[in-house]
Amino acid sequence: MTADWQAHARALADKVTHPGSRWYPIVAGTPRHKLVPAWWTQSGGEWVVRRGPLADAYADRSLVTRVGTAHADHAAEDDRPVGRVTSSSTLPSLVLTMYRYARLAEGLDVLDVGTGSGYGAALLARRYGDEHVTTVDIDRYLVEAAAERMAALGLHPTTLAATATGPLPGTYDRIVSMMSVPSIPPSWLAALRPEGRLVTTIQNTWMILSATKTPDGVLGQVERDWAGFMASRTGPAYPPAAVDSDLLDERDGEQVGTGRYPVVDIAEAWDLSTLLTLTVPGIQHRYQRGPDDRHTAIMTHPDGSWARATAAGTELPTVHQGGPRRLWDIADAVRDQWAQRGWTPWLGARVRITDDGSIRLARGDWTAIIPAATA
Repeated sequence: MTADWQAHARALADKVTHPGSRWYPIVAGTPRHKLVPAWWTQSGGEWVVRRGPLADAYADRSLVTRVGTAHADHAAEDDRPVGRVTSSSTLPSLVLTMYRYARLAEGLDVLDVGTGSGYGAALLARRYGDEHVTTVDIDRYLVEAAAERMAALGLHPTTLAATATGPLPGTYDRIVSMMSVPSIPPSWLAALRPEGRLVTTIQNTWMILSATKTPDGVLGQVERDWAGFMASRTGPAYPPAAVDSDLLDERDGEQVGTGRYPVVDIAEAWDLSTLLTLTVPGIQHRYQRGPDDRHTAIMTHPDGSWARATAAGTELPTVHQGGPRRLWDIADAVRDQWAQRGWTPWLGARVRITDDGSIRLARGDWTAIIPAATA
């Protein structure tokens, strides 16, 4: 069995790094299957538990370990949880991407936000030493399981159950988040040492944001890359949406018209969904494809606004809209601006983070503000 996992771990290292990298022996020598003994996969539209094959634990993909409040570790074979994904072991190539943007180095104290399976914390501890790594997660079971499994590998980073967007237990040279946040938590700014650096993704966007605490403020950029992580939460699962999109499948809109662009899965249209979130923070998306190539996109917002667009193929959609704002009209206007500009303005944008955690973006004549999160 030892030889088997090592062969898989070497194959993973070959894929996500290269033999000249200092990360290569770390990835090749870390038994991911010991940290992720069980995970959920989709089968026939349902979540089912898997505990192998071994090769799947070393695939360069995220392994879902928690759905709603259901941990894969505790699952019976016939369990079929429902709800949103609430924890996973991030695909290793993305873990290393976030570490690269963090500009890690020997002797720096690193806060790993979002312990999950503990795989990322294990990589950090093996590379930089237990004493330099702290990892936090809101889920106490995940933290305790990760600590126990890492200890079995001879690794003992500091592991804490904590709400990562709240007060933090120390100060750090680097903060690397494996979850997305709506804006930068002020507690991160307080915990970041002078010349310290943070790396995170922004909720409902595909932005990787990095920033350094300088004498002139917390400054950085949106990296010319993209990634999406599940959103931070403060409870055992995500709260219900302000507008239940399932109730909108047939509802007549206060306004009914024809959209100017074909229906797309906006959440997966990285440029568009990011620009739309910057225009309407808090917007949510759902997409479904039906028979006869008919597909539907639904948008909702906590203020009660909603929109539903349905069309066959690339035909222009019939659009129903309700609430205080016309979300599909806003989306069409964003697509107009995107097409007229001819490039994606947020990639490479300069970043300034204010004391309350709001983010100011600028690139050329384009600017945007991500407001501070409200309690």
